[in-house]
Amino acid sequence: MTITLLATLTIATALSAVPAHAHDRGTGTGMGMENCTASACHFDVPPGTYDVRVRLGGDTAASTGITGETRRTLLAETLTGAGEPVTRTFTVNVRTPEGEPTGAEGTPGLDLVIGGAAPALADIRVTPAAAAHRHTRQIFLVGDSTVCDQPGDPYSGWGQQLPQYLRKGVSVANYGDSGESTVTYLADPRLFGTVQPLIRKGDLVLIQLAHNDKQTDEATYRSNLETLVAGVRDKGGRPVLVTPIVRRWFNSDGTLNNGTALLVNGLGVDHPAVTRSVAAAHDVPLIDLTARTKALVESLGVEGSKALYLYNEKRDNTHTSAYGATAYAELVRDELLAQHLVPERLLR
Repeated sequence: MTITLLATLTIATALSAVPAHAHDRGTGTGMGMENCTASACHFDVPPGTYDVRVRLGGDTAASTGITGETRRTLLAETLTGAGEPVTRTFTVNVRTPEGEPTGAEGTPGLDLVIGGAAPALADIRVTPAAAAHRHTRQIFLVGDSTVCDQPGDPYSGWGQQLPQYLRKGVSVANYGDSGESTVTYLADPRLFGTVQPLIRKGDLVLIQLAHNDKQTDEATYRSNLETLVAGVRDKGGRPVLVTPIVRRWFNSDGTLNNGTALLVNGLGVDHPAVTRSVAAAHDVPLIDLTARTKALVESLGVEGSKALYLYNEKRDNTHTSAYGATAYAELVRDELLAQHLVPERLLR
């Protein structure tokens, strides 16, 4: 994997051209602190939201993808013909901790990894999103291990794959965290207590919590969802309730019509049904990811659906592989478009 010296010089030149007002804010962008190697770039910037513009391709055919921070897919692998470079843009959220809110802090600044079958990065420019886009949209994610930015292979949450479906002007701030229920997400100040003050008017907040509410009674589960919805609205945000992804737990007839697959807990609480009820009662948009993932898993069958989860690697029928998380993120993207929650021009 190589990036030519010319490309590296172009990167440095582009960054040094960032307007002076970006320097004045102390972002570090364009101040000579950038460092691009053959396969990665590091930008010494503080937490915030940044626009990234890349030019991909070169003299030969190439295939380039970009991931960043804690294994987020920011740009899906992109094919370019010989001598036919393309420009792509995206907006990325930089935060501390950079992955799960209760996890390791990660490395300061913005880190991007240049990958793909035959990567070719010709140019890159990073600028603070607020400089030109004061109304940059943010999508906050409130969720568990099936949503979060998973720190290591082979795990991946759908929220970790969602950024690749968004263009410049909207970023994903994934505050999903492994092991969290509606109870713990509200109780831990690192979770909703951190998310809520960051919400601005018009920001979307997608809420998917159920997998760890194994002993939460129905009244408490309902009340917790209502509290999260009210907390988002108090800040002018737009809550969106998301029913949980299914567990890959088949009946003998090839269906997932059982409590384990459909997230009915040990107390008989039907989490998707309660979520749908709360959404209807409080006029909250609903992404029925339970129904969408059930249909996909059943259509692939017992064998074909194994690749969506970590069955082959871990005998795990709950957590998704990168392939499965990407497929589920695409379902979320489709719903964001269909329900007009994000303008079509901002979706990829």
